Amino acid sequence: MNTLSQTENRDLMTQARDALKGRWGLAIGVNVIYYVIIFAVQLIPKAGFLISIIVGAPLMVGIAIFSLSIARKQEATIAQLFDGIKKFWACLGTYLLALIFVLLWMLLLIIPGIMAALSYTMIYFILAEDDSIGPLEAITKSKEMMRGNRWKLFCLGLRFIGWGLLCLLTLGIGFLWLIPYIYVAFARFYDDITPTAEEINLTASGQEILT
Repeated sequence: MNTLSQTENRDLMTQARDALKGRWGLAIGVNVIYYVIIFAVQLIPKAGFLISIIVGAPLMVGIAIFSLSIARKQEATIAQLFDGIKKFWACLGTYLLALIFVLLWMLLLIIPGIMAALSYTMIYFILAEDDSIGPLEAITKSKEMMRGNRWKLFCLGLRFIGWGLLCLLTLGIGFLWLIPYIYVAFARFYDDITPTAEEINLTASGQEILT
């Protein structure tokens, strides 16, 4: 089922900041740990880039789990960063498939590649919420969720460009705050386009009537 985002982007950003109140330090700490790990494995001679992909895929799902907890004002912990390891193969397979699909679209034209990338932006949140879903299913579900929502998410991303420029003026220190801010805002976007139980039941009831 496809649900269009009903919340204004500025409101999603406000909600993200509100959710992060009192937890900025925790959010910054989790993201610092993530980037330190990725940077460290990339320093490994010859195999660093490959290892960073293998390690980074489950950690990205961990970031999604953590960001959703923050966005929903639930308990969030540093340990959540490593929760994606429990579904390692699904995380890695989804990451690689999405990367391949985006690259194939990029071979055609830049714009189709960007559209494909936007279509796959929800894969980590989907994996974070569903322990049984497979790589292709996660990608398909993300595409369905993003149908009609890609432009809105693109515009949400554009809203952070000004913040990014300001972060450059702080010699990059501001990115410590900006990156978790973006993740939580995207988590709020995910929740905004995720069908509620009531909507799912109404759809199921409608299908039963039609059949």
